[in-house]
Amino acid sequence: MSKGLFITGTGTDIGKTYVTALLLKKLREGGFDAAYFKAAMSGNERRADGSLIPGDAAHVKTVSGITQALDEMCPYVYEMAVSPHLAARIEGSPVELERVLAVYKNASEKHEVVIAEGSGGIVCPIRFDEKKLMLQDIVRALGLPCLVVADAGLGTINHVVLTVEYLKARGFEVRGIILNNYKEGDVMHEDNRVMCSRLTGVPVLACVRNGSTEIGIDARQLVSLCG
Repeated sequence: MSKGLFITGTGTDIGKTYVTALLLKKLREGGFDAAYFKAAMSGNERRADGSLIPGDAAHVKTVSGITQALDEMCPYVYEMAVSPHLAARIEGSPVELERVLAVYKNASEKHEVVIAEGSGGIVCPIRFDEKKLMLQDIVRALGLPCLVVADAGLGTINHVVLTVEYLKARGFEVRGIILNNYKEGDVMHEDNRVMCSRLTGVPVLACVRNGSTEIGIDARQLVSLCG
């Protein structure tokens, strides 16, 4: 089995997919055979034949240059840009944990490192009908340590501390924080970086500028963070 790392965030649209793509690019450039995984993906467009395009996976594949096939990256793809539990309720095909684990296992057997990305923030209902499945249940089932991605701007101290403390309280290992949309020389961004680390006891591993095509983590260091 390969090494793995779970990428979660302080909320939706803070750059998890963007950062994940840069992490996988770094791994590939460092000579590692890396793969992407996301259990459930919402807000996707359709091809001319009606099939759904897993947009996050396609973005990651394009940016990172990994050769993994799109259909091996995400077992559940929905059209509506809502939480997976609601998208499944409307569109059908609710998430089954057994299938999620099987698809992840397939990726982990084929590749050295698997970077798994969450949906939304860590408190995200993946299924909520006769079965209850939260994102944290998937992280626990995969047995992976976490990185937390956050926006570098106003409010991030609160968001980061709440997310990290929530994860720690449930027994998850948080191995680092990555700040996105970071501006060098911005007094607030620089203070947020320091305060997030001090208040959580978790290191800020990288600060990613808006539009950056690189991330400041060595590939071997990244692999060492994996479980």
